[in-house]
Amino acid sequence: MTKFEEELSSLPVSKSTNYADYWNKAQLLTVFKDWQPQQALPVVPEFVAKFITKIKKAGNNLTFSFNSKFDECPAKYWNEAIVWRLNHPEEFALAFITGKYEVEKPKLFYIALPKIYGLNDSIFVSKAESGIISEFTKGKDYALKLTEQEIKSLDERYWQFAVPVEVKE
Repeated sequence: MTKFEEELSSLPVSKSTNYADYWNKAQLLTVFKDWQPQQALPVVPEFVAKFITKIKKAGNNLTFSFNSKFDECPAKYWNEAIVWRLNHPEEFALAFITGKYEVEKPKLFYIALPKIYGLNDSIFVSKAESGIISEFTKGKDYALKLTEQEIKSLDERYWQFAVPVEVKE
């Protein structure tokens, strides 16, 4: 007996419901005998989604993607995707075969510099060029939203001031 059948047989079927005349446990079992719970889509980083798209567009298959090696392509995403594939082979294969997956949204952060004597508000970075912060703002409205990698590429020391961006849905 499957788990579904066990759960179904534990449910009371009341004569007082309108459905008692139409559905009984045997009929429900017949209708739902092949039912499988919905499997969640694998979540892959953006560079893996790009990798899968490029491989499929070129007419290659899953075997080709698993046999792909580092530096076969000059694109930065290629090596990152291979490392991810090595660490998550089941998710990669499922995403590749079905073509159905969710692309992971990168976590974004503000750089909130510490409050300075005399200022009530936090100061946020609003512009950075070539690793140099060139503009600041008092509110988050104009503050830059950066990934961890982008912040660390400016200067590793800014990471200690990173504040997660609240995601509004």
